[in-house]
Amino acid sequence: MDVWEGVSEFVAVAELGSFTAAGNKLGVSVAQVSRQVSKLEKRLSTQLLYRTTRKVSLSAEGEAYYQRCRRVLADLLEAERALGNLKNTPQGTIKLTAPVMYGETFIMPLVHDFMGQHPAIEVVSDLTNQSLDLIEGGYDLAIRLGKLKDSTLMAAPISQRSYRVCASPAYLKRYGTPHAFTELSKHNCLVGQHGYWKFENAGKEHSVKVTANLSCNSGYSLVDAALKGIGIVQLPNYYVDAYIEQGHLVEVMAQYASAAETIWAVYPNNRHLSAKIRQLVDFFKLELGA
Repeated sequence: MDVWEGVSEFVAVAELGSFTAAGNKLGVSVAQVSRQVSKLEKRLSTQLLYRTTRKVSLSAEGEAYYQRCRRVLADLLEAERALGNLKNTPQGTIKLTAPVMYGETFIMPLVHDFMGQHPAIEVVSDLTNQSLDLIEGGYDLAIRLGKLKDSTLMAAPISQRSYRVCASPAYLKRYGTPHAFTELSKHNCLVGQHGYWKFENAGKEHSVKVTANLSCNSGYSLVDAALKGIGIVQLPNYYVDAYIEQGHLVEVMAQYASAAETIWAVYPNNRHLSAKIRQLVDFFKLELGA
């Protein structure tokens, strides 16, 4: 029994959503693709695809089988490329995910630069603030901010972020400047998803509940509110650094800043790190100053 029989045809149909497109990609007839996929379903005693006159879609079993086959075929392709002395040449598709703001501002511009240097690279990106399952989603790489949850994934540090507390000169002139986090109860604070701010004093971490008249899950919106004198804000440095340098915001209580957090490139450990992922991670480290 040939365990590979029909697998390439099935993966091509699953990715392209069409027997005709799969045949064109593989250089075989539509009938050949259909015949091979039918043999595979018969051997597995499972319906992998739903077929209608308009479209082809994966069954639940087909989706699970596709994700496994995709990784196996990717490994096989990497092995063949290594035998052909191509192991150091980034090529193929990279599927990655990153948080929205950090992805838009830092990660994707670097990805575009990387693609410019390596024309054989293709990228599928998913920018979301949800922590997606890399294995289930078939992702090659994820960017994660801060403390990582325990998992079987591998991780490499690519940069750091620190939190800065700041307010506009107009706000501080009107309400005074806090010199310790214990004074924040006298001030209006602008908060994100959590009503607590992090500080460090004498080597100990402190989580301080603050009073706010604005809560928003957008860092850019909180910066705008701070610039307009509505309150004090605590945000990652990349939101506020430029405004502080320009004098539009003033940093306060810098002596109580919490320790910097690591920004990670995370990837599955169930296969060797391919040239494309290894070199992209190294590129992130170089450009982001890990």
